[in-house]
Amino acid sequence: MIKRRTTRLVSFSLNVALALSFSLCAGEVEDQANQILEDTGIKGGLIVHVGCGDGKLTAALRAGDQYLVHGLDCDEANVRAAREHIRSLGLYGKVSVEQFDGTHLPHTDNLANLVVFDDLGDVSMDEVVRVLAPGGVALSLNRQSEIENRKSIKPRPTEIDEWTHYLYDASNNAVSKDTISGPPHHVQWIGGPKWARGHEQLASVSSVVSSGGRVFYIVDEASPASVTLPSNWTLMARDAFNGVLLWKRSLGDWEYRLRPFRSGPPQLSRRLVSIEDRVYVTLGYGAPLTALDAATGEVAKEYEGTEGTEEIVYHDGTLYLVVGDVAEQRALDEAVRRGQPLPPVARRITAINADTGQSLWTKTDVDAAEVFALSLVISQGRAFFQTKGEVICLNTDSGQEIWRSARPASLKRPGWSVPTLVVYGDVLISADRKVPEEPEEGPRPRKVQWDYSFGGGNAPPGDMIAFSTETGERLWSVPCREGYNAPVDVLVADGLLWSGNLVGARDPGITVARDPATGEVKRERPDDHEFFTPGMSHHRCYRNKATERFIMLGRSGVEFVDVQTGKACANHWIRGTCQYGVMPANGLLYVPQHTCACYIKTKLNSFNALAPERESKGQSVEESKGDRLQRGPAFTDIQQLGSSTPDPDAWPTYRHDIARSGATASEISADLENVWQTKVGGRLSSVVSADGKVFVADIDDHSVHAFSLQDGQSIWSYTTGGRVDSPPTVYQGLVLFGSADGWVYCLRASDGAMAWRFRAAPEERRAVIYDGLESAWPVSGSVLVQEGVAYFAAGRSSFLDGGIYLYGVDATTGEQQYEFCVSGRDPETGEQPKSAVKGFDMPGGLPDVLSGDGTFLYMRDLKFDRQCVQQADGGLHLFSPTGYLDDSWWHRSYWIYGSRFVAGWGGWWQVGNQVPAGRLLAFDDSTIYGFGRSFYPGGNAGQWNKGEYYHVFATSKDQATVQRPAPKKKRGRPPGDRTLVEFLWSKRADVKARALVLAGKTLFMAGPLGETHHSTDAFEGREGIRLQATSTEDGSKLAECELDSLPVFDGMAAADGRLLLVTKDGKVRCFGGK
Repeated sequence: MIKRRTTRLVSFSLNVALALSFSLCAGEVEDQANQILEDTGIKGGLIVHVGCGDGKLTAALRAGDQYLVHGLDCDEANVRAAREHIRSLGLYGKVSVEQFDGTHLPHTDNLANLVVFDDLGDVSMDEVVRVLAPGGVALSLNRQSEIENRKSIKPRPTEIDEWTHYLYDASNNAVSKDTISGPPHHVQWIGGPKWARGHEQLASVSSVVSSGGRVFYIVDEASPASVTLPSNWTLMARDAFNGVLLWKRSLGDWEYRLRPFRSGPPQLSRRLVSIEDRVYVTLGYGAPLTALDAATGEVAKEYEGTEGTEEIVYHDGTLYLVVGDVAEQRALDEAVRRGQPLPPVARRITAINADTGQSLWTKTDVDAAEVFALSLVISQGRAFFQTKGEVICLNTDSGQEIWRSARPASLKRPGWSVPTLVVYGDVLISADRKVPEEPEEGPRPRKVQWDYSFGGGNAPPGDMIAFSTETGERLWSVPCREGYNAPVDVLVADGLLWSGNLVGARDPGITVARDPATGEVKRERPDDHEFFTPGMSHHRCYRNKATERFIMLGRSGVEFVDVQTGKACANHWIRGTCQYGVMPANGLLYVPQHTCACYIKTKLNSFNALAPERESKGQSVEESKGDRLQRGPAFTDIQQLGSSTPDPDAWPTYRHDIARSGATASEISADLENVWQTKVGGRLSSVVSADGKVFVADIDDHSVHAFSLQDGQSIWSYTTGGRVDSPPTVYQGLVLFGSADGWVYCLRASDGAMAWRFRAAPEERRAVIYDGLESAWPVSGSVLVQEGVAYFAAGRSSFLDGGIYLYGVDATTGEQQYEFCVSGRDPETGEQPKSAVKGFDMPGGLPDVLSGDGTFLYMRDLKFDRQCVQQADGGLHLFSPTGYLDDSWWHRSYWIYGSRFVAGWGGWWQVGNQVPAGRLLAFDDSTIYGFGRSFYPGGNAGQWNKGEYYHVFATSKDQATVQRPAPKKKRGRPPGDRTLVEFLWSKRADVKARALVLAGKTLFMAGPLGETHHSTDAFEGREGIRLQATSTEDGSKLAECELDSLPVFDGMAAADGRLLLVTKDGKVRCFGGK
């Protein structure tokens, strides 16, 4: 654990006096907010307004989409008035207000860019400093204070560092000077997209860099449902400490998304560099180099004559570029798309003044034309690069050659394989595969020939050679080895050079550290296996990175090697993105999105910024336990509410019942017409209905709404402190639901008055999640009620922030009955246990809406008894390894009715070919109905290339327990080109169901038409959207009607003879028989 030093604020007085927000008109409040932002210099991120009062200034502080604003007040009436005002402006969610205890700010450390206050009350300045991000500003508006309108800035600690290039900086030494970043324990922020797009194709994240308190990354935002859908390449900018989206820009043509598995191009990650207030990038293939304003994304400068730039290196005010011939680049791209041999691209090296754009020099000879990708490095007035036969040194002022030394290279190599060049002090290190002693097959090529097949693990022995940067003299050499589909690791950390052998699971790792000047071994450490089980059969397909304290390996997840002690700890519940890896910077570990099925039941997804273990000065768990259960005005009436007799025609909870069957025995006419529709808000949850009412959550508005089932008229709404991701549960006249603020709420169904609320989060601690504030321990909206006990889970991962807390409370009174913490860490060491890893699986879990069977509870694949005690896995139930609420249609996941899921590239498809599986399933006592793929292609098969298609089907529930004959295929795997499930009927799907409900003998489906796995227009509903009724007897179509908006995922329910459908245009629609 790292103990933080005391941070002192640097204080200033503002140049212009600021008026108090009291009694100001709207225009004056906006002027005040704009002046605050101008004088504090905050151009985006998270703003916290303490003592927000009526919320007018709070709302005005959101001067653009780049701001997220959080108002706090101790007075309940102020909170209510502020919420009403903000909602009237249509801003709620991006601006939100909560009541707090007046002492502790409910935010994680280093989160806010600006804290504004009139009077802090009992909040100490130390508490303000704790939540301020480095460089953040605290601003007092109190005219009665000794120093009027005092501004204080939290300095950026010297212990944290930036990461400006793909491999840290111009030296290519991928080692940060950040001494705070370490093994992750806490969530700092999470951003999108949720998944990368394809494992067998080009990586979806090209590069990630950070400077000036911001993070920039290039990502393909197109749907992960099918990589055959066209790409949507985007450059995104987020605040480094809270992840608020500051801006994004669409990119033009980019690398071909279907380029084969890990075949490069390796220089793709070098198209993005950030330095202080500038971002240097090519805004498309063939596009010139452009400098963007880092705060706004606006073009600051476009550099003439730089069309075709492939690599960007910045050093001391100069941009050094590797630029290719545009026509030859286009020919190469066309060859990749057609699967033809790759033609050569002639390149040049050029130096440009970053401020003026003036060309300083250009090298256009044969040496420059043959420069290896990633080999251009800069240090101390010298530029170094490697060709097929030499290492060359140039003067950075003139571009004139200083020296060259022989360094032959293999000329037939995989598309990812390039030499590693690193400069450190007076030593230049070149590490590469050996030139074969025997003549390479066929005539020796004159140019490098690249193989871009699907192969992996081609890492023959190599040589690491050290040269003098002054003379080019060869100093020493030792054997080395490339990584798995990645160049050789050369990491100079703590003054020593680390490199090793870690291609396969049995390899020892990086065990030796050398003196960079002499090659002499100075430090040795034990084999990695002494500390953790790799699990994966091979290292991840990317370069490792480091800080001066830790080497961060990618053997299975992110394994931290302490360079001083040699000890290591594993974190298989996270992993870097393919081809790029992870980024340690700003005291955090940045883990971009992946498309990996390994450890799928425990591994985080999305873009995660994770903090090391720390001693926070916020409210402790012990301090906060006393106020866990709070009673509201409706509490005294709860004993008299509702009936204990279930209504067979109701749909009282998510997917109808605790088994989440998505089915009701009640019949609904197939011949439907629209009875009513009502506009609720923005992004809506699915829907439930009971006691003549319809209930739905407006997710980003933090609210739950009740409507009349008869005519859709609004009855009441209730606002929480965070998102509500799924609909509530109606139980005996009560409405129960969880919120991302970490609380569970119980309201009176008749009027929405609060009966009680229970804080499931161990403490009040907010982070920024998908550009909104959420607790570190969110609770899903849908609460499971079984035999009078309400069950729910709070948390994000069994490895983060203490784990996932499972509770059972009295559904009527809120009194706690049971509690269990799901943690994947060893209670003594706090680390992932070495013995826990079994192949691609490990103990632990991720949260979800709970399900039950009357005896046991389930959270994804995990099983618990009714006292919340975890049991051995097993028990047939409906679940998904990525959770019920994942609406992305990520192609490596699906719902199953079964008891287990197999992880890994060779496992994710297996269960789907053995038990009932699909995008959506519904079932009754005997039969499972569903929509999904006809089978799941095995191995590195890619997507939609083995003949699979979408179908609607019915199968016996017994198919979930059929003992399949032992497969004859390799390793005992089931076939990867067909399903073993026997169907009662199966039909190709016209409607690609985004919502599906079983009502009696009718299966209702709603969704888009067309080839949704190939066409973006079809996937997004522009080729038609339809609601269809299908017979459960044979799958024949009974009736259909057109829709003008896509349904929300799983957004359908059937109650009291009505079909309820929630659509993505923010409406709830009610259909009834004609």
